[in-house]
Amino acid sequence: MTSAATLWRTVRHLRAKQIFGRVSFRLSRPKPDLRPAPARRRLAGTWHQPATREPSLIGPGRLRVLNEDYDVERQGWDDPSASKLLRYNVHYFEDLIARASKDRDAWQRALVDGWIVANPPGAGTGWEPYPVSLRVVNWIKWFLGGSQVEASWLDSLAAQVRWLRRRLEYHLLGNHLFVNAKALMFAGVYFDGPEAQEWLEAGAAILEREVPEQILADGAQFELSPMYHALALEDVLDLLNLCAVEGAASQRMAFRANLARRTGPMLEWLRAMTHPDGTPGLFNDCAPGIAADLPELEAYAARLGVVASCPRDGIVHFPASGYIRAAWSGATALVDVARIGPDYLPGHAHADTLSFELSVGARRLLVNGGTSLYGTGPERLRERGTAAHNTVAIAEQNSSEVWSGFRVGRRARPLNVEVTTDGVTAAHDGYRYLRGRPLHRRRWQFAPASLLVEDEALPARQSAIARFHLAPGLSLAHVADAHWQVRAGDDVACAIEIIEGEASRESASHATAFGRTVLTDCLAVRLREGRGSARFTWGNDANTFPH
Repeated sequence: MTSAATLWRTVRHLRAKQIFGRVSFRLSRPKPDLRPAPARRRLAGTWHQPATREPSLIGPGRLRVLNEDYDVERQGWDDPSASKLLRYNVHYFEDLIARASKDRDAWQRALVDGWIVANPPGAGTGWEPYPVSLRVVNWIKWFLGGSQVEASWLDSLAAQVRWLRRRLEYHLLGNHLFVNAKALMFAGVYFDGPEAQEWLEAGAAILEREVPEQILADGAQFELSPMYHALALEDVLDLLNLCAVEGAASQRMAFRANLARRTGPMLEWLRAMTHPDGTPGLFNDCAPGIAADLPELEAYAARLGVVASCPRDGIVHFPASGYIRAAWSGATALVDVARIGPDYLPGHAHADTLSFELSVGARRLLVNGGTSLYGTGPERLRERGTAAHNTVAIAEQNSSEVWSGFRVGRRARPLNVEVTTDGVTAAHDGYRYLRGRPLHRRRWQFAPASLLVEDEALPARQSAIARFHLAPGLSLAHVADAHWQVRAGDDVACAIEIIEGEASRESASHATAFGRTVLTDCLAVRLREGRGSARFTWGNDANTFPH
C-alpha cells in the first residue's frame, strides 16, 4: 500500500491541467465518427525517406516486437496475457516504414485490412490515444512513400483521427501529447478541406507550445532519457519532412524555422550521449532497439538538410539537461548531474543521480542497469532503483522515491555542479530525509589513461555503497589487496585500485534490450567513514597498479 505521504509527495508536483485532464478523460465517452474520409490534399513538395527500423512483420499476421513473437491470427489484437507495452507495440504498425518494407507489401496490406475488421471503433488497446497517434503517422508515412491506398483505409484513418481529436492526453502531457499533436498535423496535411484544416491548426497550436518546453536549450528532450530523446528527434525530423511535402505555400514557415533551429542541437546531444560502440547511455528509461539508431537518424537529418557538429574531445557540459560527456585518453565517460526530469512528469525517471557510464575505445566498461520492462512489478522497481546504477546508495535506499511503474515521490536535486578542464564535481540531496540529512558528493578526475572517482556521503550515520556495474561480457577479478581487474576473456580491459573503502564483488543484472537481461558482475565499494575512492586505469597501465 502506498502511504499518504508518498502519494502527496508525488501528486503535489502535478499541473492543474493534468488533474482536470484526468477527470475529463475518464468521464468523456465520445462516440466514433464514421463519416467518409475527407478528400486527399494535393501536395506540392517532396516527401523524403524517413528513418527506418528492423522489420517486425515476420510472416502473415506474425509480429516480433520487443523481442517477443506475437501471432495476431492466433492471439487476436488484444491478448490479455500479453503486457500492455507489448499490446501497444502490436498496434503501432512500425513495419510499414521498416527496412525493405516493400518486400512485405502483401502481408502489410492484409494486416491493415485485418486490423480494421477486428478493432471496432473506440474499443480496445488499439484505440487508446498513444497507439492511435503512432499508427496514424505510420499509415500516412506508408501512403506518402508510394503504397497503393484503399478507400476503406482512408475512412478508418479519418475515424481514428476524429477519435484522437477528442481524446488528447492532457492528463499525461509530455511525449504523449506531443505525438497526439504530431498525428493531427500529419492527418491535417494529408487530407484536405475544413475538417483537415482544423486538425492541422489544432496540432500546430499544441506543438507551438510544447516544442519550446519539451526541447531544452541544449537540445535535450526534457524527460532526460536518450531513448525518448531519439524518439523525439525522429518526431521533429518527421515534422520537418511534413512541412517540406506540404510545399512552399505552407502557412507554417515560422513553425518550420523553429523546428529547424532545434534539430541540430538535438542531434548533437544524441551524438554526445551515445557510446563509441553506437549504444545510448542508459540513463532513466532507456533500452537499445526501440528508437531508430543514431546512424539512421543522422542519415534522415542529412536528407532534410540538417547540419550538426560531432562530439569533441575534452569535457562537454550540457547545462540545461544536466549531462556531461568527457572524452580523453581513448576513453568516453557519460556523467549524470541532472535532475530526474520534469517535476510534473517523472514517469520515466530512475533513481540514478550522479551515476555515470564509461567506455574505453569502442568497448563499454561500466554501464547502468538499463530497462527491460515496464509495468508495476518488483523487477521494474529494481531496475529503477539506485543500486542498479553506477552511483552511491545510502542505507540501501533509493536517491529518489521511485514507486509503482511510473511514479516518483521525493526527488533528488543536483547541487554545486562544477566543471573544470580535467574534472567534474557535484552533489545531491536525495537522502536528506535520512538521519543526519546526508549529502552524496562525487568527484570525477580525468587523467591520462585513468579515471579517479571519489565519493563522500556525509554525515556518515548510515552505511553507504558505491556500485560499479560491468558491461555484459566482462568479468571482475580480485588480484591482491585493494586491486581488481576487469577482464574480457583473457584480456585485461581495466585495472581498479580501491584507494579508500572496502570492495567486494556482487552479482547483478543488466537489460540488453526490452525483454532481455543477462547476469553481470558489479564491484561494490563500501565507504569508510563516509568516504570512498576508486581509480580506473587502462591502456598500457592496465596490468599495473599506479600509486
